[in-house]
Amino acid sequence: MHVMILEDDVWISDLLRQIVHSLRPQAQISCKTSVTAALDEWQSNPADLVICDWNLPDGPGTRLLERIRKQDTQVPLVMITGRADRDSVLEVRSLRVSAFISKPFQVPKVLDCLDRLLPATSSLSPSVATAVERFADFLAEQTSENLDMPLQAGSFARLVALGKQPAELRGLYEIACEEPAITARLLAAANGAQYSNGGSACMNVHEAVQVLGVATSLNVALGLTLRPEAELQDPELILMAQEQFGQIQSLCKRVADLAAACRIDPAPLHSAALLHRMGELCVLAQAQLWRDKGHSLSLEDLSHALANSSSELAGRLKAHWRLPIPLRDLIGACYALPAINTRREAILMHLAATELSGQADPTKLARLRRLVGLN
Repeated sequence: MHVMILEDDVWISDLLRQIVHSLRPQAQISCKTSVTAALDEWQSNPADLVICDWNLPDGPGTRLLERIRKQDTQVPLVMITGRADRDSVLEVRSLRVSAFISKPFQVPKVLDCLDRLLPATSSLSPSVATAVERFADFLAEQTSENLDMPLQAGSFARLVALGKQPAELRGLYEIACEEPAITARLLAAANGAQYSNGGSACMNVHEAVQVLGVATSLNVALGLTLRPEAELQDPELILMAQEQFGQIQSLCKRVADLAAACRIDPAPLHSAALLHRMGELCVLAQAQLWRDKGHSLSLEDLSHALANSSSELAGRLKAHWRLPIPLRDLIGACYALPAINTRREAILMHLAATELSGQADPTKLARLRRLVGLN
């Protein structure tokens, strides 16, 4: 089964892709950002269901639906729009649109809508087994869009419960400020071309929610609940993730204390502390997927992947999410400082991480404290 999504907002597109995958895991999904690209896709590979935004950079999405209806009168068409008035519906009446999704939408309603329109699971072809035999090769072959981090124990249920209520800022903010995966996605969305106004980069959750709005922020976060690796199930992986989250929480606390002493804005430092273990968390999420496929994974191989693949995966995630360079610099400062032009914020991050490592000599710590402005 083939599903086409025409949506220029990459985060809405990703959320819709995750919704379809959660309903029909074996569906093939193509995501397009322009009418022209979607028309080309339809000609070469017609879809069994089309989800289409109304307004695209190169024209209205109705151009695609008109072309489809000339060739296929049965394929379900779903229109995404901020226009839910009667006149807008009547405007496309001739296209026999199967359903309208109004922005900003509620994920449970979209799940119910698409479940009714998608072909039944029994019509799907059997899944194809993973060709690779080693976990290291599995990590290497993953595309950047398939990489992510898991949520902490309990956050998955809290987020699902939040999605069943009217969009509410406080509950979302409480979860997002302690979850690396949500923080990263919100920052990525807020700094993307769809929402950024060309000013200073968003460096923390509070700024990101202000840019995106509560409803869109909630949808971005809820996209995580549709990913199979978002909630770890394997006891060994859960235990290892708890260790990583413990290190993250310790760094967040120490950074907050030092920022207060230095009178430095703690918000971007908190974001960097939350994300400084993204590579390790990504390895654990992929390990869950690997084991879900029925493969064995020894503790030795998992430890090797954590030691040797975490940095590379973190780099790919930063690039894919297009995290702001200043934020990347703060994350990198947890491990090493640049030789020149080092900002106080980066020194503070390095000082906090060095203190917690317990491996630095007193002379180095004293020097870092002087550089950051502490006696």
